[in-house]
Amino acid sequence: MSAPRARSVTLPTGFQSMTMARALRATMMRAPHKVAVRHNDVERTYGELMRRTDMVTNSTIRDLKLKKGDNAAIISRNCIEYIEIVCGVPEAGVAVATVNPRLSAAEITAICDDAEAQVVFCDSSNAGAVRGCKFKTVTRIIEIGPEYEAWLELGQAPAERPVVDEWDVWTIPYTSGTTGKPKGVLVSHRSRILTFMAMALEYGCYGPDDKFLGTTPMNHGAGICFPMAALFGGGYMEFMDKFDAETLLRRLKSGGFSGVFMVPTQFHQLFSLEAKILDECRDIQIRTIISNAAPLPQPMKHKIVAYFGEGKLHETYGSTEGGVVTNLRPPDQLRKQQCVGTPFLSTLIKIIDDAGNECPPDMPGELFSLSPFLFNGYWNRPRETAETFKDGWVSVGDIAKRDAEGFIYIVDRKKDMVISGGVNIYPREIEVVLLGHPGIADAAVVGMPDEKWGERLKAFVILKDGNTLNIDGLVQFCEGKLSAYKIPRDMQILSALPRNANGKVLKTELRALS
Repeated sequence: MSAPRARSVTLPTGFQSMTMARALRATMMRAPHKVAVRHNDVERTYGELMRRTDMVTNSTIRDLKLKKGDNAAIISRNCIEYIEIVCGVPEAGVAVATVNPRLSAAEITAICDDAEAQVVFCDSSNAGAVRGCKFKTVTRIIEIGPEYEAWLELGQAPAERPVVDEWDVWTIPYTSGTTGKPKGVLVSHRSRILTFMAMALEYGCYGPDDKFLGTTPMNHGAGICFPMAALFGGGYMEFMDKFDAETLLRRLKSGGFSGVFMVPTQFHQLFSLEAKILDECRDIQIRTIISNAAPLPQPMKHKIVAYFGEGKLHETYGSTEGGVVTNLRPPDQLRKQQCVGTPFLSTLIKIIDDAGNECPPDMPGELFSLSPFLFNGYWNRPRETAETFKDGWVSVGDIAKRDAEGFIYIVDRKKDMVISGGVNIYPREIEVVLLGHPGIADAAVVGMPDEKWGERLKAFVILKDGNTLNIDGLVQFCEGKLSAYKIPRDMQILSALPRNANGKVLKTELRALS
């Protein structure tokens, strides 16, 4: 099935583009005095948040003199000003590159230069590093705090705003760069606002009476998308300054939240807490728990359901480029093993082989999706954009399969696939088994060059405190759980897996270790 061809049409008389600021304004008008967002001890009502967002837009136009098509960047930990900036600056037609503050100065410089950012917003904890960067295009750095507040006051008077269409770029998050240089992902207003609407239907925790807790950095696509959806539903959004498992658990116990978004490593830290703390915080009254960003191991799903209760856990698969692609809903969490569910609302999925043919059930192939949530392409990367789109469908290189009931399973990353003796092997399947070992805390499997087989499997494992393991023990554990050719015969114990600033395992570095 091909994507519909783009048509040149005259917009209907009543058509109004959706943008983040306009959607926020509509929500504000329903209850301007209601508290919209909280971070630590700081709160903003919807009215205050909208007023300050308007001032950001006005100051961007009047003081910074930025024009539609220019870019800015933000390098900051979570704060309410982050929301004001990513809603207000794009209303001036200026996209915002959301840069991970955990990156090195060299990486931050490279991303801001690549994005051609003309202004950088940063928080006080990152201001020193940012001011030390040798940017090529940045002409202004605005530190969140007194400097930002003074700049904001320059936007008291309205400015003449450009026409901003819903398909214009909202933010430019950058890919992790595990296999190459990070790429700027052009995310439109339309793609994310429609995502928020679909999320409200799918997850059931984004209405006016709901409270949502954000636990992850907002520079991540999911980290900003899941909590911000609460604002567009007229609910209450709270987010943590930084993740702490005990603080999170106690806040969930006392805060009366409807929903929370977490990533697998956070669940791991949560269930590593002392039994006394876990027992004190039992019986948390929450409706929806969403997991995303990395595969959630099946044993962890059982722990989550046992602790929080049935009917709450969703595991969502997606990408910055494709948005939310699939969701495994609560009734199927324990029934469908290592599954990411069925296609998300308004999303079509096809799984194709190397010849471009759709794969039959249970046959792995490359996953493509088609939906209103797709990105606009990569910033200044026409070749990579063309490689990612195929007749309008998007693939980020994930290998998947579909069972007879239509449920989707992510097998592995296409670039991580190992070919040994002419047979395709997907490391993720092996990693899932290794993570079930009672003495293994973390694991990654890569392919190493081999004269006989072309590639051979090597496992890198992190052991839990007080545990020992040798290769014979690892092989014995895998027997009966994996085919013989999928069992690693080489193993290296590490103290930690190398990860980039977004937490993804750097398999290129693991190969270099050998």
